[in-house]
Amino acid sequence: MLRTLTRLALAAVVLTAAPVAAGAQSLSSQQKQEVEAVIRDYLKRNPEFLIEVLQAAEEKQQANQLLRARETIVAERRALTATPGDPVGGNPKGDVTIVEFFDYRCPYCKQVKPIVEQVLNQDRNVRVVYKEFPILGRESVVASRAALAAQKQDKYLVFHHALMAYRGQLGEEAVMTVARQTGLDVERLKRDMQDPQIEKTIAANRDLAERIGIRGTPAFIVGDDLAPGAIDPGSLKAMVDKARKG
Repeated sequence: MLRTLTRLALAAVVLTAAPVAAGAQSLSSQQKQEVEAVIRDYLKRNPEFLIEVLQAAEEKQQANQLLRARETIVAERRALTATPGDPVGGNPKGDVTIVEFFDYRCPYCKQVKPIVEQVLNQDRNVRVVYKEFPILGRESVVASRAALAAQKQDKYLVFHHALMAYRGQLGEEAVMTVARQTGLDVERLKRDMQDPQIEKTIAANRDLAERIGIRGTPAFIVGDDLAPGAIDPGSLKAMVDKARKG
């Protein structure tokens, strides 16, 4: 591990010193070993330098990922906010759209649900587009298929909220129990879940998430910005305010 980190630090030093060394004669094998020994000794005595180098590299990588995500978000604006058939909550005619990628079995998605509801209650001019993004196994896929099928009975939102509120293992039996409790015709729901369009919708959401660089749930997109992971009310409201001003 130390050898790998030393090489990373050496690379950073070499890149920093490249302009100075450009005209210098190449180091011999013996000289290179001596330089590496000096650097290795320095890093042992000054480990904070290596930490700073690695942190800077990670921050740069994250910044590049967010930049690529923003470019894709702009290019895929219509797919994100105006795909026909996507479930919509909040004010359907709101001037700012929150796009949420989620999984019904994701504990963090359940954790942030009240936060999204809080923002919607405080700002009546925000709409939400729900992107079913089942990534936690077969049970997640079943839940998403059932939720999308519930649209055919005009009960997506009530079923969505009930699934998010459910505590415990959300297997197929539990999904159907929740469906029955929310007034859905379960037999019709099971038939509607086989609609090929539902699978196309889920596949399209996965492809879109991959292009943006979304790897987990929840993930929020507001305006041109991506917020992966759980979010606090202040940050989500700030994203809404920024998008509205923009």
